[in-house]
Amino acid sequence: MPEMASDLQVLVRRGPDITEWLDAVAHLRAKAFRSFPYLYEGDAEYEKHYLEMYARAEDSLLVLVLADDLVVGASTGLPLADAQPAFQGPLADQGFPVEAVFYCGESILLPAYRGLGLGHRFFDEREAHARSLGGIQWTSFASVDRAEDDPRCPSNYRSNEPFWTRRGYVRQPNMKVRLPWKQVGESSETEQTLTMWLHALENAK
Repeated sequence: MPEMASDLQVLVRRGPDITEWLDAVAHLRAKAFRSFPYLYEGDAEYEKHYLEMYARAEDSLLVLVLADDLVVGASTGLPLADAQPAFQGPLADQGFPVEAVFYCGESILLPAYRGLGLGHRFFDEREAHARSLGGIQWTSFASVDRAEDDPRCPSNYRSNEPFWTRRGYVRQPNMKVRLPWKQVGESSETEQTLTMWLHALENAK
């Protein structure tokens, strides 16, 4: 794994301490999610409103990557019980107790900072935090579904699925999340489908 550049700083914040970083992370989300596969036509104000969910949750986590005091990467997580109902339903419907699952939100890195091991750091921090909470047996996240032959896919796109699989996550085809958002170039929202991934935590309390 490549070494992280010496000018990068990783910060970890929890619960209400996330609040001061909401603006920076909201702008990063709005920028990053315009790209494939999300193709999300969002705005920073809406993203900030969404992120307030993490600031309200006592056991949430935010991992930040800073380069010269500029936020260039961020990753979030919180107990599934504190997440949006849309993410709770697919697991609850399959018999998973919501209170035993930790939901991993986004992992975002600007292109110049990828390939430095930060993706692993994001998962390491969130999984360690989930273990520390007690009663958490699984970590999960949702990934948007795109067809393999989607014409909007850039030629240099690399799927994260091999990385997630190496981390021990398993795609759950029967656990679907449906959320509306406006895609780049569209005039109105359309329903998008995401699939949950699940990982059993080792050494969970």
